[in-house]
Amino acid sequence: MRVFINKNVLESIITNTNPYLEKRDLSAITSHIIIQAKDSVLNIKATDYEIGLAYKLSNVKIIDEGTATANGKKLLDIIRSLKDDEVQLETLNNYLYIKQKNSKYKLPMYKFEDFPEFPTTQNKNKFDVDAVMFGRSLKKIIPSIDNSNPKHELTGAKIDIKQDLINIVGTDTKRLSVFSLQTQTQNEFSLIIPKKAITEMQKLFFDKIEIFYDENILIAQSQNFEFYTKLINGKYPDYDKVIPKEIKKRIKLNRDKMIEGIKTISMLSDTMKITMNSQTITFESVIEDNSEAKTQIDCETELDEEIYFGVKNKFLLDFLSNIEDDEFYLEFNNNNLPFVLTSKELKTVIMPINI
Repeated sequence: MRVFINKNVLESIITNTNPYLEKRDLSAITSHIIIQAKDSVLNIKATDYEIGLAYKLSNVKIIDEGTATANGKKLLDIIRSLKDDEVQLETLNNYLYIKQKNSKYKLPMYKFEDFPEFPTTQNKNKFDVDAVMFGRSLKKIIPSIDNSNPKHELTGAKIDIKQDLINIVGTDTKRLSVFSLQTQTQNEFSLIIPKKAITEMQKLFFDKIEIFYDENILIAQSQNFEFYTKLINGKYPDYDKVIPKEIKKRIKLNRDKMIEGIKTISMLSDTMKITMNSQTITFESVIEDNSEAKTQIDCETELDEEIYFGVKNKFLLDFLSNIEDDEFYLEFNNNNLPFVLTSKELKTVIMPINI
């Protein structure tokens, strides 16, 4: 194989594929990316068996066709060190050579025949969704997804497709976020996407994309790339039961004022007590030692009586950092029951803490 490619293009692709590499076992073929020049197209792939990403490049000068593998991290370090000029990739005697003017690097290759095959879209269902909106909705609920719950299904997001509606759901059992995406749908179904895959999907979903799925795999294809992730098999909690059906009080709040109050407390404490009356909202730290943080903002709440609740600061900030509007709603029944934050399509239910 011998090809010439723009350094910035190659660096961008190798950077994007690095999260898909096997990091712990560097002897595994999946710690390598595979580079294949064939039929005037350069294909670059990476996978750790759980998720995979492949790029197709046609604006590459292919002198000789062929296939190479290279340790993804080492290759990225090399490409980053090069100047903004054309790069030559060449294979010789089971080595990949990376050349640019007076610079030359050599990396050992693994057997490309051992590289795992990507899944195909054959016999898979398809659903249409606006890729930008889908990526945006995933970003808004990802803070609520658990990182290491023994219930594996809680380490992913549920994509619940209903008639003309997709609910994207994440929970860590202390809070639950739902983003409702209004869109035309054909079939009702649901699947659970791992959190790692969601993180990578947000970087990719900005173009026209086709999505295919079955009970085990989700595949997203565009003109330039193909992405796949294995799905989580498990029974996701009935999130509809978590969302209160009746609400006694609904208060409109200013986003920036609330963020300012929360961040004041966050200097000393990661949990706080919020007290509301008809005219003000008071934020107080909840700390076992004798240190204290307290602040107050003016707010017309129209409450008949004072109410308070304890909460983790991060839960509120995660919600507030993912909304665009200047105002949002706080909905609650009493200080012992879960309360709800809402802004347009995004809804987060939070379990208060005992104080």
